[in-house]
Amino acid sequence: MAVILDSAAIVGFLDRDDALHPAAAEAIGGLLTEQRLLASVVTFAEVLTGAQLMHHEEGLVRGFFADLVAEVLPVDVATAERAAKLRAGHRFLRMPDALILAAADLHPEADALLTGDTRFAAVDGVACRVDLLG
Repeated sequence: MAVILDSAAIVGFLDRDDALHPAAAEAIGGLLTEQRLLASVVTFAEVLTGAQLMHHEEGLVRGFFADLVAEVLPVDVATAERAAKLRAGHRFLRMPDALILAAADLHPEADALLTGDTRFAAVDGVACRVDLLG
């Protein structure tokens, strides 16, 4: 089985100054031996954008994805359609977050989505559980 990592979880893991760092380091560190780690291509884009804005080291971000993430999930038509339904049904959900949640919802291997964003937990009707950091 697998856990999908949200951007907040990855940033929390990588950035020692992030408020979520202790929880993210413990959670992701524990998952490494037990689960496959997956991420949406949207998550990759968000975290890489942070690196290019000089919030984190780009090499560290690329290394995390290369070494620890087993698969980066694409946004295909089915994911886009599911994200649109999630976004329409939960107006507080931003489209990037809806795309990440849709990827987790549709991936047959995903047991959970690990995030620091409490809005994910307020979305009902998804196939995987939402694990909150913090």
